[in-house]
Amino acid sequence: MQKSKHQVLAAAIARILKPLIRILLRNGISYGTFADIAKSQFIDVARNEFSIEGRKQSVSRVSVITGLTRKEVRRVAGLNPSEEHETAERYNRAARVVAGWRRDTDFLDQKGKPMLLSVSGNSNSFQELVRRYSGDVPYRAVLDELEGDGSVERLDQNRVKLIQRAYLPKDDESMKLHILGVDTALLIDTIDHNVKADHPFTRCERKVLYDNLPDEALPEFRRLSSKASQKLLEKFDTWLSDQDRDTRPGIQGSGRNMTGIGIYYFEKPLSDREED
Repeated sequence: MQKSKHQVLAAAIARILKPLIRILLRNGISYGTFADIAKSQFIDVARNEFSIEGRKQSVSRVSVITGLTRKEVRRVAGLNPSEEHETAERYNRAARVVAGWRRDTDFLDQKGKPMLLSVSGNSNSFQELVRRYSGDVPYRAVLDELEGDGSVERLDQNRVKLIQRAYLPKDDESMKLHILGVDTALLIDTIDHNVKADHPFTRCERKVLYDNLPDEALPEFRRLSSKASQKLLEKFDTWLSDQDRDTRPGIQGSGRNMTGIGIYYFEKPLSDREED
């Protein structure tokens, strides 16, 4: 018998929650805390995205839509939202600096490769790179962050080298968890866009998957996928930076939009009888 849409959605939610719950339990987040977060998001979405046009969204209507009591809607709505602004800023500024080093011709050598930079001083210094792509944040703080994550290497007291062509925090777990929230939300938003039938176009949503590979094949595919993905992302990054008003202030046009492409690698061991 064919499953109903609600049954399929319930199964999808369970599959999404399993790895998320693993992360929550590992980090000491209880069910009660998770439930309050879930309730607050139910209320936020119901209030802001399911209102009747021309009418102010009421507590009673939010209660009806979400299934929560009016008392619970008021209680949860009064909770202070979690603050992660500082973590987001740290991640964004580090990523911007690495991207600028990789594509700004002022910081590239004659072969188009990221130059060795003096830490401070001239117009081709790391200090200038940070000023250009991270605003008024102290350049030594950014250097310490990138050096700590293995993105840059200090060759001597006054020279640094870019090691990683993309910024990925290695030891800062809070920043990795921030990425979890941002990237997962973007992926689900894309899938939601494609599920809905009221859009004139679908967003790119592709994957390639095989489920009977030997262990010995994995290291080579990890290397292949990492290299090819980085090359593709850098191509997109170059195009997008040329269209973005932050990097090209002279760009004209209407509206303000965010767009991009995300690539992720996955693998898991399967038993002989297991099907994913």
